Amino acid sequence: MALDFYWYPKCGTCRKAKKWFEEHQIELNEIHIVDNPPSQGTIAELYRKSGLDIKKFFNTSGKKYRELGLKDKVKTASCEELIQILASDGMLLKRPIVTDGHKVTVGFKEENFEATWL
Repeated sequence: MALDFYWYPKCGTCRKAKKWFEEHQIELNEIHIVDNPPSQGTIAELYRKSGLDIKKFFNTSGKKYRELGLKDKVKTASCEELIQILASDGMLLKRPIVTDGHKVTVGFKEENFEATWL
């Protein structure tokens, strides 16, 4: 079964992750995170299954994050508010986000991918 792979093709980290999956012959269902961003419900489900803090889903190095001044907002907003913000623009999401419907990884760290996806 293919993994859902939310990515942005111009993102170097996403390309490295995709290459890792190709090298390990793992099938991906590629979802362009900007053209086809996950809904609030999907983000909430990914967050719940990931076991991560919701703040880990933000692309904190992104231009959009800085433009919207989210650094301070993220500290005080409720989880529901943060999910709404994330769903408003795919560029706000840290990428890639990978899921098999049970497990979720956010970003790309080879050791994390090996532990989760092999």
